[in-house]
Amino acid sequence: MLDTLAAKLGGAPRLGFCWPHQGEFDARGLVERLLARGWTACLPVVVAEEMSLAFRPWTPTTPLAPDRYGIPTPTAGDFVTPEVLLIPLVAVDDRNYRIGYGGGFFDRTLAALAAAGHRATAIGVGFELARVADTLPGPHDMPLDFVVTERGSSG
Repeated sequence: MLDTLAAKLGGAPRLGFCWPHQGEFDARGLVERLLARGWTACLPVVVAEEMSLAFRPWTPTTPLAPDRYGIPTPTAGDFVTPEVLLIPLVAVDDRNYRIGYGGGFFDRTLAALAAAGHRATAIGVGFELARVADTLPGPHDMPLDFVVTERGSSG
């Protein structure tokens, strides 16, 4: 799926991903393989509560420090715009609405990127046991473009 997506985006896109936290899917191995294929990667930075996320470039040698949630975050670098986002799931429904940890950061980020004319492909990553009948999305919730679990992908 990522190869097809890269071809649609015209080459090696910038991939935003999350450092694994509280048992979430650990994308670092995948991201390192994509870096070797020419992709670039970035990690989210919480700039302020109730705001969208910003992203800084990441490589395996990027200096990181725990943020206010204890999640390793790049300590320096210009902010960049991801074209593809791997977004962790706590729960997801058949319409590809997700539940995270309740901060609304990714919904705000997807909305802000779209408003700025930067449509990011949102891929939810998690485990099949995260599927639920309905996440009861609110008007601010943004659906994912795809969901990937150990059973495969859906879109």
